[in-house]
Amino acid sequence: MSDTAYIEKKVADAVQLREAGDVDAARRLLISLLECGNRDHPLVTYQLAWTLDRMGVETEAAPYYERAIATGLAGDDLRGAFLGLGSTYRVIGRDADAVRTLAEGVARFSDDGAMRTFYALALHSAGEQTRATQEFLRVILASSADPQIGQYRKTLTEYMEHLDELWLDGAWHARP
Repeated sequence: MSDTAYIEKKVADAVQLREAGDVDAARRLLISLLECGNRDHPLVTYQLAWTLDRMGVETEAAPYYERAIATGLAGDDLRGAFLGLGSTYRVIGRDADAVRTLAEGVARFSDDGAMRTFYALALHSAGEQTRATQEFLRVILASSADPQIGQYRKTLTEYMEHLDELWLDGAWHARP
């Protein structure tokens, strides 16, 4: 079995353990892979970050998410790492890092409604209520099949763009 196949098998084993609820065994397996010369393997570090996140030790998870992204994680795993890292930053109070990370995630994966929602949460935590509300509205408008929302889609889109303004005399104006 090649090194790559061996690592992929062990990572799959760790994911299975985590999904079965044995997060400590998953953590031990992934750490053993890191200790065997795979310190910068993006999939191993990503899965370890996810496992630590699941264990509720987000401050320990963040550096592994960072390393996974920096060492070439790709595809859906990269998408998950941006979301996981941004969310982790937010819950540990690193709001500016959360906004920056999730903004990059949204730029790379603009079709991801979950990424946009976590981005809106990060904006809110960072005190950017207007931008947060606009992002939440973007997610709702893009994903809702509710016919009542559909009926008001054009109006809601305009309100989203002028959230902090008043409509007076046929034009938008800054609130006093």
